[in-house]
Amino acid sequence: MRPLAIIGNVNVDVIVGDHPPVLQPGTESMVAHGDVRPAGCVGNTALAWMAMDVPFQAIANTGDDMFGDWLRGVFHAHSRAWPRETCPTTFSVGIAHPDSERTFLTTHGHVECLSLDEVKRGLDFTVLRDGVALVVGSFLTTRLAAEYAGLFDLLADQNMEIALDTGWPIGGWTADVQTQAMSWVARCDHLLLNEVELSSLFGTADTDEALKCAAQAMPKDARVVAKRGPLGASGLSGDRFVHVSAPAVTAIDTVGAGDVFNAGYLASCAKGEPFEDAIAAGVAIASRAISTHPREYGVGSALGPRKT
Repeated sequence: MRPLAIIGNVNVDVIVGDHPPVLQPGTESMVAHGDVRPAGCVGNTALAWMAMDVPFQAIANTGDDMFGDWLRGVFHAHSRAWPRETCPTTFSVGIAHPDSERTFLTTHGHVECLSLDEVKRGLDFTVLRDGVALVVGSFLTTRLAAEYAGLFDLLADQNMEIALDTGWPIGGWTADVQTQAMSWVARCDHLLLNEVELSSLFGTADTDEALKCAAQAMPKDARVVAKRGPLGASGLSGDRFVHVSAPAVTAIDTVGAGDVFNAGYLASCAKGEPFEDAIAAGVAIASRAISTHPREYGVGSALGPRKT
């Protein structure tokens, strides 16, 4: 199996719900459930890989408070080299709504401080050579994102494939954001966006057309995936489209579903499995995760997705 690494943001999520989208100032509401969890793109993916017993390296950072200490404890086997910034740890408050949509309020905190030098010090590249690196949280890790050219050079020097999941830009897909993102896409071997992100970046609501636009902007033999929630996932490798339907499950908690998909997909890629099998693995593990509480990652035959 090829070595895996993930680079980006880990933070704390405080999830409460369900609650109508409109909050009344000066009032207090009771909700049916609440959860405090390790999260962020690195956190969600790492938890899935840990449950799958997949070896990997991770580089993120934390603040110098109790939340930072807690995150380091959760990921103790992977956090020894994580820098501790002299600022609070980033956290998000997520409000779940009755229609399954969510609203997140996120503090700035430590994620903005992660730097290329910290990445260099935090990963063992002698072990990672010829592996796959997943770069995540681009619009949150703003200091590191400004150094992506150097980061991608570093990964290329180690003959590592680059997988990218940018996340959603806080200010939307402005012209400047699109230009910045396209400079990253041009150097990626795997582009792993959700359907809305992909369509927004490439200016088309047609998923297959967005996949084609992405593939044209990427290096030869690159792979692009559109994560489509309850519809499963679609991908393009070369001139071959792959569509994988999601199994019929009752969604309990969809927070981090895309990150869990990335874990299943890249673990399959690292094992040398075919593209369609990698997408199927991502759909299966994400479907399992969103339909279980406490969250589970095991993939049973009843959840086997359908490839077309």
